[in-house]
Amino acid sequence: MVREFTYRGHTLAQLQNMSMDSLIRLLPSRARRSLARRGLTQAESRLLQKIRKYRRMVEQGGQPGKPIKTHVRDMIILPEMVGLTIHVHNGKEFQPVEITPEMIGHRLGEYAITNKKVVHGRAGVGATRSSMYVPLK
Repeated sequence: MVREFTYRGHTLAQLQNMSMDSLIRLLPSRARRSLARRGLTQAESRLLQKIRKYRRMVEQGGQPGKPIKTHVRDMIILPEMVGLTIHVHNGKEFQPVEITPEMIGHRLGEYAITNKKVVHGRAGVGATRSSMYVPLK
């Protein structure tokens, strides 16, 4: 038996049909305050327009040309984004982030990691005092 996704007692279909005001009331406090007091920034609203245009293209049966790319890492993930793959800039490149229902209320930047694990190579000659005695191969 597959569990149906619910977010604070509402199914995904209900969330997608909600108005922005009623959706904002369901979000965690930080996201709720950000959207209720300040609203969407110009960059965030531009991203939403891109997403809506992309969705319309897909629904009409057309092939979407380019992927949705954005630098807006602080955009709160809304239910209308679910199912899309958005390429989020991590400071160096665009990382694809597939939006799932569990991501609602989080920010896009949380899923595009900006740093990598440091993997050091073997010490070379002259790197440290002890490496003077490492046999050369």
